[in-house]
Amino acid sequence: MKKFLKSSIITSAILIVLGVLLILQSETTIMMISYIIGGVLVAIGALALIRYVKNGESPALRNELDIVYGIVTIIFGIIIVQNYQAIASIIPAVIGIAIIISSAGKLNYAFQLREDESRMWKTTMVISIISTICGVILLFNPFKAALGIMKIIGVFIILYAVLDLVSTVAIRSSVIKIQKAVEETISDAEIISEEESKSKKRKKKQKKDK
Repeated sequence: MKKFLKSSIITSAILIVLGVLLILQSETTIMMISYIIGGVLVAIGALALIRYVKNGESPALRNELDIVYGIVTIIFGIIIVQNYQAIASIIPAVIGIAIIISSAGKLNYAFQLREDESRMWKTTMVISIISTICGVILLFNPFKAALGIMKIIGVFIILYAVLDLVSTVAIRSSVIKIQKAVEETISDAEIISEEESKSKKRKKKQKKDK
């Protein structure tokens, strides 16, 4: 749970930064993203080619697919760098899918909070549903003909990130309360068990004395 909450907060912070950049510097941000993706693909392809050359002397280790995979990946990376506008049409769908998956996870936690009789389950569920709607809108992207599409997407991303942060804080608060309740229950059970153990020992001692 701690790892999930930590990763959720980090993801929301990154999305807020991305949303702000898309609003303020749409074209520069898309170009930067395409350069990063293209650069990573070129690097992966280059590593595949190096691996093929390195293992060339050993037929057992050599994989013929490495050279094909390497060349195709490098070409694909270069195409992305040179055609960053194409990334603009993919980003909404990718982010939309990521938001839907994340919202589904939060919805699952909302049901768990309801089972634990936490009052925050309704808030978490409503936020998860709104976030899912944002994800679906981005996935199907009805703003294709709109002016400044990236600015609109940036607003949606920030909206989701803020809602996600609120939901994460709500879940964290509920989890802490549940943990405390469980710890108190365990502590009480240990005390009762200890008292019962002492009582049994006293009874045994009394029998021996008799």
